[in-house]
Amino acid sequence: MGTDAERGEWARHWQYAELPGLDLLRARYVRHTFPRHAHDGYVIAAVTGGVEEIGLPGGTVRAGPGSVVLINPEVAHTARAGVPEGWTYATLYPSRELITDVAAEIGTPRGTPGFTAEPIIDLPGSRAITEVHRAAEEGNALAADTLLRGVVARMLTRHAGPLPVRTPHRAGAADAERARAVLAERMARPPSLEQLAAELGTSPFALLRAFRARYGMPPHTWLTDARVRRARLLLDGGTAPAEAAVAVGFTDQPHLDRHFTRIVGVPPGAYRRERAAG
Repeated sequence: MGTDAERGEWARHWQYAELPGLDLLRARYVRHTFPRHAHDGYVIAAVTGGVEEIGLPGGTVRAGPGSVVLINPEVAHTARAGVPEGWTYATLYPSRELITDVAAEIGTPRGTPGFTAEPIIDLPGSRAITEVHRAAEEGNALAADTLLRGVVARMLTRHAGPLPVRTPHRAGAADAERARAVLAERMARPPSLEQLAAELGTSPFALLRAFRARYGMPPHTWLTDARVRRARLLLDGGTAPAEAAVAVGFTDQPHLDRHFTRIVGVPPGAYRRERAAG
């Protein structure tokens, strides 16, 4: 297989203390693939080289240099290289609060902002995203904050609108939401699909269909993603990876390492070191 360096892969996932409510990822991936997962907040990514393939609810899309990929909170998606040389990108992960604050400042339409589902070609926007990274890496807080707000405002005014209000529950949607709550509460010792369905008074296949329709992935995939999200919070607070692994229900640290690296894009140890340095 070879090491990441031999494959030409590298990544830095970090936070800049002067930009609260934001995670940053700059990386080049060749063989790495992101399994289906979702984020608590938004994704604003500038592809700077190669091609990224993103699997979204509406189908697979491709993004090359100059493209900006925008993904809304809790939208299940995958990512992988679309060409043999992989892809390079600079990504901003703004929180919901950061997005809504900027939206309120610039007076965008009422409602929760939602970005377009298709990658867009926006060369100035793409350059501005990379400049946010550069300013943060140089420790230039004034420039980083100014550029970040400019990027968010640009994306909101050009490529966003109010997220649609959820339609009334379809059959099974309430069961899916209850199932998610049970899995979140009993993350370390979750029930089987059959046990979960029995608790909710439905059948395993009906629950599976409803969960997929509501969250874009089956319950076990959602649980792995949720465990990694919870582990991130623990690592942010200084918990050691081995302790975080057990706390969220992984069998051991290697089990956490494998899933964390696949979903976040860097190993938990590197992630924690960057948090400590920040």
